[in-house]
Amino acid sequence: MKLQCDSKESVSKPSMLGAFPYLQFWPWKEWRILVLMILFQVFGTVWAQSPTKLLQTDETLAEGKRIYLDRCWYCHGKQGDGNGPAADFLDPRPRDFTAGMYKIRTTLTGELPTDEDLFGVVSRGIPGTAMPRWELTISEPERWKVIHYIKKFADEFSDPEYDPYKAMVEIPPKVESSPNSITRGREVFEQNKCFECHGIEGKGDGREGLEDGWGYPVRVRNLTRGTNIKGGAKPENIVYRFTTGINGTPMPSFAKNISGEDRWHLANYIASIAATEFSEGVVLKALKVENPLPLDPEAEVWKNLPFLRIPLAGQVIAKPRWQNHAIDMVEVRALFNENEISFLVEWDDPFQDKEHDESQEIKEFEDTYVMAVEEIPRERGVFRDSIALQFPVKLKSGAKKPHFFRGDTSNPVNLWVWKSELQASGMSPVEDTNAKGFNKSLKIQPEAGQQVKGKGVWKNGRWRVVMNRPLHTEDRNDIQFEKGKMIPIAFNAWDGSNGEHGLIMSLSAWSFVYLDVPLRNSLYGYAVLVVLILGGFELFFIRYSRSKRSET
Repeated sequence: MKLQCDSKESVSKPSMLGAFPYLQFWPWKEWRILVLMILFQVFGTVWAQSPTKLLQTDETLAEGKRIYLDRCWYCHGKQGDGNGPAADFLDPRPRDFTAGMYKIRTTLTGELPTDEDLFGVVSRGIPGTAMPRWELTISEPERWKVIHYIKKFADEFSDPEYDPYKAMVEIPPKVESSPNSITRGREVFEQNKCFECHGIEGKGDGREGLEDGWGYPVRVRNLTRGTNIKGGAKPENIVYRFTTGINGTPMPSFAKNISGEDRWHLANYIASIAATEFSEGVVLKALKVENPLPLDPEAEVWKNLPFLRIPLAGQVIAKPRWQNHAIDMVEVRALFNENEISFLVEWDDPFQDKEHDESQEIKEFEDTYVMAVEEIPRERGVFRDSIALQFPVKLKSGAKKPHFFRGDTSNPVNLWVWKSELQASGMSPVEDTNAKGFNKSLKIQPEAGQQVKGKGVWKNGRWRVVMNRPLHTEDRNDIQFEKGKMIPIAFNAWDGSNGEHGLIMSLSAWSFVYLDVPLRNSLYGYAVLVVLILGGFELFFIRYSRSKRSET
């Protein structure tokens, strides 16, 4: 008996079963299906995950050029030199394809990337940069075509001497993540002084003043934000960054300094601290306490409270538009008692900026967007760090809210603005202000109306700021907190050493804070009574229906 394969080659049944003699007792028609299912399960998964490479032809190059000029040139330039019209407004700048220097690779330091490396970057984008996930808008064949065209910008790709497939790194067998592996990874982190750049807790608060291969300033990556780790935040991705290094940046290869096993331990450790994600909900529950509210951000009471992680984006609604924002998330908690409410807001910031030079604030800009480097001083000692909590002045019925960007003339907002330089100078660090639209300056309330207290603490690359105020005030320009109601809350944030001031900032959409009101004992009693009554009716109808069925 012969089995016919897809390749049209014949294979005899006895030779196939020689290695598995117990299968000879199975009817071929029955176990053939089982084998095919296993093969499909194994290889089908691989096929589904592995892109089908499109070969380069004159036609694919021509089509790749068309796609490039339609999708890519505005950032990377028509000549592929990274000097497109948008380049001056982006940080980091777009890749210069003519240099043949690529960051995300599976090849040795200084080598070209493979076609698959390029395909992965084009498909998935690069977190923390302006490079988007083109797999969402461009088909797989189109991505291969544009990759073939991009390679034409650097002569090295056509030189056999620089064949990247001859320079691919070897990754040692994977070490699965475990508590022991993570502990060892932390030891490797410390032994190799990774904290000198990335900070003790990995928040990027180590070295400053670093530059990339083109002389532009570069910030060290915050390893606790997995969504911003270039190349991916899984151990399988991270271990390549240690092995290959990141060309054009201060990040070197550790292939010769750290053993293969320890690189896996280090990757497992980084992945374990890179798990910080945004909250899925939009409602922050403020818990009631009987004690006085703490003004200390490090008070023990804050540690076990529910929190909300809220995303922030660069302010691109009005001129000056800013898309190179540093603060993309805040974590907030809240407490209240019979008289006051208190908020703890936390965010990552690699440097403590507690000075502010108003003479360096930029009032006029050449374009509607702010240039990434030339227009504003993105350095320490110029602008303050700051955070603002924003509330509507009046709570509207239903879903009505002011515009999240400073409200408008008909729907003003109340902002509590904490400023680091005020605290450093010994002054009250919070200004209670109002706004009636983004095109009007914040109006600081009179001294008698300043009832918000605050205190901030910066440690290991993270700000923790507490602000509290009486639940109710006599000022008609203040938010009045009502128990049991959903109260809109939004955030503005400024990182001084990133050049942020005025409308050059991060901001959030509206979330909500809910002052949790425990149910009274009487309400619990009513609820129990309702359940008993409904249960009695249900039992009555069950017995009634059974008696009717027995009669029939």
